[in-house]
Amino acid sequence: MRIYNTLTRRVEEIVPLEPGKIKMYSCGPTVYRYIHIGNLRTFTMADWLRRTLEYLGYEVFHVKNITDVGHMRHELLDRGEDKIQAQARKEGKTSAEIARFYTEAFHRDEAKLNILPAHVFPRASEHIPEMIQVIEELLRKGFAYEVRGYVYFDIQRFPGYGKLSRNLLEYMQIGIHEGSDADRRHPEDFPLWKPAEPGRDMAWDSPWGRGFPGWHIECSAMSMKYLGPHFDIHTGGVDNIFPHHEDEIAQSEAYSGQPFVNYWVHAQHLLADGQKMAKSVSNDYTCAEIEARGFDPLALRYLYTTALYRSRLNFTFRALEAAQIALERLRERAYDLWLRADQERALRSLEDEEQPWRLAFRRELENDLNIPRAMAVLSAMLRAPELDATRKLQLLLDFDRVLGFDIKSYLMSEKPRQRREPQHSQHLLPAELAALVREREALRRQRDYEGADALRLRLLQRGWKVSDLPEGTLVRPRRLSEEFPVLSRWQDAPDATQLPSRYAFSLNLLARNNYKDLERCLDSICRHANGHSLEVVVIENGSTDETLPFLRELARRAELVGANGEQLALRVLFADHNLGFAAARNATMRASQGAIIVWLDTSVEIQGDIWTPLEQTLADPQIGVTGPFGLITEDLREFREESGPEVDAIEGYLFAFRRALLNEVGWLDEKFRFYRLADVHYSFFFKAAGYRVVVCPEVAARLIRHPHREWYSLTEEERRTKSKKNYDVFRARWHHGQSLLVAYCNPAHRWYGHDHPYHLEGTHSHGPGELPPPGVMHSHEHQHWPDHAHSHPHLHAVQTV
Repeated sequence: MRIYNTLTRRVEEIVPLEPGKIKMYSCGPTVYRYIHIGNLRTFTMADWLRRTLEYLGYEVFHVKNITDVGHMRHELLDRGEDKIQAQARKEGKTSAEIARFYTEAFHRDEAKLNILPAHVFPRASEHIPEMIQVIEELLRKGFAYEVRGYVYFDIQRFPGYGKLSRNLLEYMQIGIHEGSDADRRHPEDFPLWKPAEPGRDMAWDSPWGRGFPGWHIECSAMSMKYLGPHFDIHTGGVDNIFPHHEDEIAQSEAYSGQPFVNYWVHAQHLLADGQKMAKSVSNDYTCAEIEARGFDPLALRYLYTTALYRSRLNFTFRALEAAQIALERLRERAYDLWLRADQERALRSLEDEEQPWRLAFRRELENDLNIPRAMAVLSAMLRAPELDATRKLQLLLDFDRVLGFDIKSYLMSEKPRQRREPQHSQHLLPAELAALVREREALRRQRDYEGADALRLRLLQRGWKVSDLPEGTLVRPRRLSEEFPVLSRWQDAPDATQLPSRYAFSLNLLARNNYKDLERCLDSICRHANGHSLEVVVIENGSTDETLPFLRELARRAELVGANGEQLALRVLFADHNLGFAAARNATMRASQGAIIVWLDTSVEIQGDIWTPLEQTLADPQIGVTGPFGLITEDLREFREESGPEVDAIEGYLFAFRRALLNEVGWLDEKFRFYRLADVHYSFFFKAAGYRVVVCPEVAARLIRHPHREWYSLTEEERRTKSKKNYDVFRARWHHGQSLLVAYCNPAHRWYGHDHPYHLEGTHSHGPGELPPPGVMHSHEHQHWPDHAHSHPHLHAVQTV
């Protein structure tokens, strides 16, 4: 078996310290919240490595720690570092209760992906004496020093520091910066022990006073307790390499005086839509969220097989859907083989070590745990004409000892039989649709195939597909992508930007885990349509609650009904993952066909005719954006609500503008994955294009702003983090925008209209030779202000010299 060793940067043969036995340690979870599917990829990699070693005949002893101790000081809670105590505070529980709850959730998630449980799951909180013992020895040997209750590791005393991460000491960034720099001998020294502040519930007595351990010391103490000071393999994610694993090596080898680990194996990141998974961008999907969208957790395991463990893998729900389809086909293939095989013989272990297909599979595993190539061997074996059903099934079950799709349990369960059983499939149907199936079966018996096909179409339109078998009608739910187009990016939305307007208003709504708010908002639109020509464009942006089935049902109807029976146009867009706020807004704007686009937040409930005042306000061609709530700023930092009429920005609760201006102002910056400041950012584009931004006060009196569900679901630290990220995007673009502000604007410096003599770079008008033929779009730099410019495709109404 050969594996890539991060320590040596080479693919090396694994030579165990003890012949035939492997001692293996995996960095486990910090149990303050549900682990995300990126974490699960790392744990699945370790599982494949362990399964492979056992498949090759090694006896593996596997240890995986549970970090149930908060590592940061209480005074830093507001910065969010001490995750366990912060979550305990948020949920009103003790730190121990939080740790216990999320430890159990972690074990459930691993079981759902058929990850073999480690032989030992040591908890950090139960191994404080071992940590103190290691720290005392490091102090005795002079590798550590104590200052005012802190104990630091002196990295200058350990010459090999940096050998794992290749970080040069002189350029090294500190990993976890806590304690006073004045207390440290060197800025890079890391804490082994920290003093506890009053009120901390996770603290222990020690020779240096009551306190708690640093992050890295726990893994050293627990791994050495169960595996000894020198063992074979240590696994984790690439984000653990520095500082965590680097610090583990330093303190462990300083303590024992011998090498710590022979092979360091790291899994690369699972990206989501090209970005690292992070709570701050709302793409850190959990196993529960995957299940809520109708996926089998083992489809995740199948998805992970599509890339080498040390290559990045990009996650989208479309990719997961493809993995689920492939997994279902593998199960169906296995069941077909099961029905044709000598089942008793197929379940026996394969004893022929030299079987060619088994050798081919083994070669790929031995070659740096190449699971994608091993899957290719499996696929080719299942197509091999020389093998009968019994041998194919026997090999499949043998390969699955490593792959871990739990095919044997699936075959022995009722699931494959139920999947092909018409009566069982019909039990899943609502009573109304079950009656349609029975009616259709009666029509087929009467040879009324035209009537049966009409009922098939009705079932299809309600989200169900039917197959006619000799034993009856098999009914299965349609996948989302079978029923509707699914977006992977906002540019996948239908492009209506060049089409003429069909409606007076397009109301753009974003739906993501806000079913109740969405339902209330839609109901208020219907109640107060008042005969106006309205189109509702709503994007389902990766929900994992009732929002998704609710919108699927609405999309099947393709319309809403007003209070007076009028029909409101409805377009539902479905994204295969959370696109983020700006990209989702762009998708709805791109698909809109109303003369006026209205961003409407689902926290808003309409209470009267808002359409007339919006229409009247935007009838003024010099007004670009309007809405009921305005913002003013003097410094581009602090914003306050203002009744206007002239304001610096319109709040996104209700943000209205003419669709014809889309080509001119452009699209929202996709970096705004969170909604905060995106409305301000977009308002400034209208201002830079020479348009006024004004409040429409009549609208404010005709709606209710309910608490914003997304905002109030966040902790204070999460609000700050997300808001700052957006502010940085805004500030980078508009730090020079003071002259656009109401407080500093000089109206004489605003050149409205693109046929103004100074619109072209603020210097001259068009000459005849610069104009394209009538009706042909062209583009160049426009200036409506002395110090602001923008470019967009446009037409000229009148040719001027």
